[in-house]
Amino acid sequence: MKITGYEAIALNVPEDDPLANMPEEVGRTRPVVVLRLRTDNDIEGIAVTFYGGKMTGSLRVAVEELAAITVGEDPLRTEAIITKLRNGTGDSCGPGGIFTLALSAIDIALWDIKGKALEQPLWKLLGGHRDRVATYASGSLRRGLTDDQAQQAARILVQKGFREMKTQMALPGNPTPADEIRRVRVVRDAIGPDIKLMCDINQRWRPEQAIDIGHRVEDVGLFWLEDVTAHDDYQGLARVTAALKTPIAGGEYVWGITPFRQMLEARSVDIVMVDILRAGGVSQWMKIAGMAEAFNLPIVSHVMPEILVHLVAACPNGLTVEYMPWMLALYEETPAIENGELILPTKPGLGLTFDEKAIAAFKA
Repeated sequence: MKITGYEAIALNVPEDDPLANMPEEVGRTRPVVVLRLRTDNDIEGIAVTFYGGKMTGSLRVAVEELAAITVGEDPLRTEAIITKLRNGTGDSCGPGGIFTLALSAIDIALWDIKGKALEQPLWKLLGGHRDRVATYASGSLRRGLTDDQAQQAARILVQKGFREMKTQMALPGNPTPADEIRRVRVVRDAIGPDIKLMCDINQRWRPEQAIDIGHRVEDVGLFWLEDVTAHDDYQGLARVTAALKTPIAGGEYVWGITPFRQMLEARSVDIVMVDILRAGGVSQWMKIAGMAEAFNLPIVSHVMPEILVHLVAACPNGLTVEYMPWMLALYEETPAIENGELILPTKPGLGLTFDEKAIAAFKA
């Protein structure tokens, strides 16, 4: 089997909130690039990449340029192809930025091809540790909501069967610690004591702020505090992690696999969160999961649940999948949720098929 062709398309995907229907900026979209990687036996691997922002056009070109290098290669030899791409461009362009975002798309599509060629779903190829995995609602309990809106959204998520959900602190403006604490208590009051509640800071606090406010909300019973300070301040993160009883999650902003070694050795986090696009694709995500397992730490995903469900379910230290529905509209069907868990698909590869009407409608 050989790779024979490819197509990369830039899209603008509506960024709404289908989980709780909370107000969003009207007409806001997320620019993404979708990839189709084709073979000589009519198997097509698909992938999505983003974070290009205003440079999404450049990202699309990068995906095409890397895909062109794969033509003629055996798609089952994933590591050989990734090495070829790195040798051809990555030594000068990596480890972060447009190169890695484009490389990740190639890697994801290669694994989709492999699963389809071997007639196995990706989660089984990668280890198959479980056939369903916990998931948490993300994106609805945003920091821009009023307290009343946050409570309403939280109750809707509970009614929909979510047993885990994520809110945010580091509120807009110049909030006092009391403002921050009030918001997380408001959400906890709305959902009761039994729902797992995570809280994202998106790198907006200094370590001493995280320690101060983190101590004040320990009685709220947060499942984790996420990205409390700058992602590469490994020592600062370690100070927060050591000071608080609440587990600290982090890693989504980290590029490649090498910084995760620094993060793990510094004991910066209790829960390792990996973004598949910044990490370098399926191959690199699973390597990071192995490192985390060696440190006796759980691993969690960042966005793209339709793909990351395979990876979290595959490894023994997979904890939960972020159910961020940004890209779900791109597909004909995505994994179902039952009793707060995602059900792993049985179709080969990613188990996903692009919705051609959506692709046409969202074309940039």
